[in-house]
Amino acid sequence: MTFVEKVARAIRTTERLNTIPYDDQESIRKTWSDLTGREVDETFRLIPPVYCDHGINITLGRNVFVNQGCRFNDIGGIEIDDDVMLGPNVSLISAGHSTSPADRRRGITAAPIRIGRNVWIGTGAIVLQGVTIGADAIVGAGAVVTRSVPPATLVVGSPARVVRKL
Repeated sequence: MTFVEKVARAIRTTERLNTIPYDDQESIRKTWSDLTGREVDETFRLIPPVYCDHGINITLGRNVFVNQGCRFNDIGGIEIDDDVMLGPNVSLISAGHSTSPADRRRGITAAPIRIGRNVWIGTGAIVLQGVTIGADAIVGAGAVVTRSVPPATLVVGSPARVVRKL
């Protein structure tokens, strides 16, 4: 499957997923499994809508909650561990473009996002490629996470910075 075909498939699948009522979590889980090519645990909860550009590079642990309006740009891969909560409109962006003007349209840069166990990512936060968020951390609402986050810390701001240990 070409890059363009993968994107088209992911868009079609998320469009279908976004028509499923929240009360029909079984259908949401089945469609999410279709999107990712992986079975999802029965403890997974998602409030549509959700957006995705590939789908096949996302892995989820148990008891993951995804609130409405989340975006998974997963070209570089997105790994989410158990007991993670994503607030509304969280964006996980694992790909981008070169900062060099001459190279910007020549290709995509990509690196995985890894989210550790029991992480809470607040409303509207953006996590960029190559970031690992350590277990038990909290990403404050609206934060832009450009660097990895140590375990059990609270980060806020743009760019996100540690404000305290938890």
